[in-house]
Amino acid sequence: MEIVVGIDIGGTNTEIGLVDINGNILEFDKFETQKFKNEVEYIETLSQKVKSLVFNKYKIIGLGVGAPNANFFTGKIENAPNINWARKVIPFTEMLSDIFKVDVKITNDANAAAIGEMLYGNAIGVKDFILITLGTGLGSGFVCNGELILGHDGFAGEMGHITAVYGGRLCGCGKQGCLETYVSATGIRTTVLEMLRYSKKESLLRKYEAKDITSKSIYEAAVLGDILAHDVFDFTAKILGEKLADIVALTSPKAIYFFGGLSAAGDYLLVPTKKYMEQNLMPIFKNKVKLEVSALMGKNAAVLGAAALIWKEIK
Repeated sequence: MEIVVGIDIGGTNTEIGLVDINGNILEFDKFETQKFKNEVEYIETLSQKVKSLVFNKYKIIGLGVGAPNANFFTGKIENAPNINWARKVIPFTEMLSDIFKVDVKITNDANAAAIGEMLYGNAIGVKDFILITLGTGLGSGFVCNGELILGHDGFAGEMGHITAVYGGRLCGCGKQGCLETYVSATGIRTTVLEMLRYSKKESLLRKYEAKDITSKSIYEAAVLGDILAHDVFDFTAKILGEKLADIVALTSPKAIYFFGGLSAAGDYLLVPTKKYMEQNLMPIFKNKVKLEVSALMGKNAAVLGAAALIWKEIK
């Protein structure tokens, strides 16, 4: 049976799926992304995992990869700030194609998720939308007129690194105040720690050690009515909503979809985000853009999208 290997390289985990032409993930595995000294060790483990999944049951016709700072045009990962072994230029597709002797394509991990949403999720038939991934960092894929925006150098759509707070938190990219330092699983955790330090409000989150606070525990506290947790979501949503209003003015999307761990907060994040976005939109854009959680939550939009880099060409 012919399959495409879809690979999503995240800041925390790498996820691998064997995907058929209909978007079914037939086999799946994952491993930690950060535990390797260099790219050679990483690719060796990745290749072993892929071969173990394939065994003698499937025929690989290509590999699609979604990765931070991946360049579709060159096939390289270029100075990915959130991955310790990838803070340099790595000829990633060349290294994988040398091992598997098939076509390998790579793009930004959020771009891959956007393609997955377009082919298999809520964005079926939607020609103008944005997909935002809220994980360790904030990634984004922009689709206009049915085509992914890549820019002249392959790096268009880096919404996570637009400035949200001038002179704000230091980002892994080297800038200060990037959106992802406030709106991501990492960013919201930092906000909680700051609020716990400077606020006198009672909170269920005070029972946690700092290292154990996650976006999930913040969400669970909010569900239980924790005032500080609600303040954290409101603070995060205000920053996100204001920046989305700016982005809407540039691209006029029909919808903005959210994928990733922090997106599981659902209305606790999206309802106030929608409010702040609408407050800051030009009148011609008001009440036109819907915000939704990805239809592929619980599945894997990035793996499906990465595989679609190959299936799309074959189709």
